[in-house]
Amino acid sequence: MCSINGFNFQDEGLIRKMVDITRHRGPDQEGFYCGENISLGHARLSIIDLSEKARQPIWNEDKSICLICNGEIYNFQEIREGLQKKGHKFFSQSDSEVIIHLYEEKEEKCLEDLNGIFGFAIFDKNKDKIFLARDRIGVKPLYYYFDGKKFIFSSEIKAILVHPIKRAVDKEALLHYFRIFFVPSPFTLFQDIKKLPPANYLIYEKGKITHHRYWELQDSSEISSKEEAIEEIKSLLKDSVKRQLISDRPVGIFLSGGIDSSSILGMASQFISGKIKTYSVGFDINIEEEKFNRDFRLARQTSKYYKTDHHELLVSDIDVRDNIEKVIWHMEEPVPNPIQVPNFLLSQLAKKEVAVVLGGDGGDEIFGGYPRYYYSKLIDQYQLLPSFLRKNIFPPFLKLMFSKKDLASKLNTPSGVSRYLLFMGEKSRILSQVLKKDFLEELTGDFLRKLYPEDKFKDKTKYLMYLDLLTWLPDESLIRSDKMTMAFGLEERVPILDHRLVEFAFRIPTKYKVRGKKDNKWIFREAMKEYLPSHLLGKEKRGWFSPAAKWLRKGLKDFAYEVLSPNYNHQTQEYFNFPEIKKILDDHISGKRYNLDMIWSLLTFQIWYKTFITK
Repeated sequence: MCSINGFNFQDEGLIRKMVDITRHRGPDQEGFYCGENISLGHARLSIIDLSEKARQPIWNEDKSICLICNGEIYNFQEIREGLQKKGHKFFSQSDSEVIIHLYEEKEEKCLEDLNGIFGFAIFDKNKDKIFLARDRIGVKPLYYYFDGKKFIFSSEIKAILVHPIKRAVDKEALLHYFRIFFVPSPFTLFQDIKKLPPANYLIYEKGKITHHRYWELQDSSEISSKEEAIEEIKSLLKDSVKRQLISDRPVGIFLSGGIDSSSILGMASQFISGKIKTYSVGFDINIEEEKFNRDFRLARQTSKYYKTDHHELLVSDIDVRDNIEKVIWHMEEPVPNPIQVPNFLLSQLAKKEVAVVLGGDGGDEIFGGYPRYYYSKLIDQYQLLPSFLRKNIFPPFLKLMFSKKDLASKLNTPSGVSRYLLFMGEKSRILSQVLKKDFLEELTGDFLRKLYPEDKFKDKTKYLMYLDLLTWLPDESLIRSDKMTMAFGLEERVPILDHRLVEFAFRIPTKYKVRGKKDNKWIFREAMKEYLPSHLLGKEKRGWFSPAAKWLRKGLKDFAYEVLSPNYNHQTQEYFNFPEIKKILDDHISGKRYNLDMIWSLLTFQIWYKTFITK
């Protein structure tokens, strides 16, 4: 992977500063081009073609079009062969070079042919046009700033902040952040800096920008045969893994202990003859070790089954305290997930031996792995009952059955965005105590409904998966994976999120994915049986458990009180009710309430604000 940087005026000093501050993404090579209305800079992590010939920017034959790209094109060999038959001349063996020649043939429609993960920029000299594009799922990030005159873009926000632009919080984005614990595209928490959404491209031409979406999931006819679905899942994922193992640098696998990364390991072992390097992270904690390190131990078992060269890392509360500021600097967008520091440190460990890792991201979103999909299906079934039963007969029994999950009072929640917020968001009551605003649910809900119409899918649970795929996955999960790996110049690839497999997965009926509370991702498990060791078959998904809640009561307690004090950031008093925040922290530390999500989101925001806004 790499960093791409550019703007619509000539300034060699500024473009070099942008590349310098993002050099962690591309430690191997750098390249620049400055012209009358353009400055481009690229920092390269060399993966395919390690020679000087692959240095970017890459030009076409007559030097009228140039490209800078962050990402990988997995089907570059087939595209290259077709372009050579049409007379195109290639200068390198780089996968990125196919983009520029494909653009010569099809302009923006070149995106339809690409299978990969990318954020790239093309400068077309003849048209004085800048063309930015991001991959379909949003694996690679791309940001931009436009004030009507200056147009600036980069793989990272910190490079845009090299320019003399105002640093201020986008207050609407802040409300989204505390409502659903991430900032959905196109927002960032920085006022006037935007994220190009997944599956979108942007044209800057004649002083204006236009946005276009080039790929969209459809509510296509469903697969009726589970046998057909199983065979197609195996075929598509196997092809994806094979393509994504192509590299001129060493490749490893992040092994979590779940069936997604284990399936990828099982398939990869069919294509790699030697020992595969695998990496797992756990927690250095004695309390409830079974709960926090269950997957860690499963990963160890799986590594022994496949005889991998396995590497393990244990993370403590001291590691979190020592690294959280660095992590938030690299994240740029505050994502309040305690897994960030473990991901960061595991990436540092892996980079010592490999330049590429495969990860298991995306399996839960497209194959129905999260508990919320089961509860959504349960709500659908409940709402089919006659209204007199729902109003008069069942409520007392439901309160007994679902008091722990607080589901009994939610069974009449309508489908769509309201149900999504029910499962994803923080309770409005707590937010109204902490923030000096009280319209959170209405604001976030309206925003999501505008972007993702609620009638997109007839199946209400499939709509939840669709929202997860377009919001939570790229804006919380994948952005975290990208920033934590690229902090060390490590490329993570995600075979399950090959767009062909994603499209097919959305044709599989929900009944084949969500069969029961303890029977999640059924169709995927069936498809992967031959690749999984016996100790993983039939295991219930339990999710990722962090000891962060306990760390806040022990090793991180003083740190939490310091950061959540009004004295830590005087400016944030305009947003927060600090006496209420102290009460929330007191209640958590005393064991009276479990407030981890809210506390971690506040901690993350406070450190982010001090890092990027105050400074």
